[in-house]
Amino acid sequence: MGFETSSAYIAVMPVDQALLDILVCPVCKTPVRLVKDGAGLRCDTCRRTYPIKDDIPVMLIDEATIDA
Repeated sequence: MGFETSSAYIAVMPVDQALLDILVCPVCKTPVRLVKDGAGLRCDTCRRTYPIKDDIPVMLIDEATIDA
């Protein structure tokens, strides 16, 4: 028997909701939100996405990507 994977699988949220409630973008101080795939935290004001590595948000400006 093999295991099947599904593209509809949704990952468990790696960041605690209490932490999400207090995290803000280090650039503009706007609250961040979890991106759809759970791989990062996005600031909608300055369009930066901060990665989540090993279930830890990396809120360093140099580590963020800026969406066009």
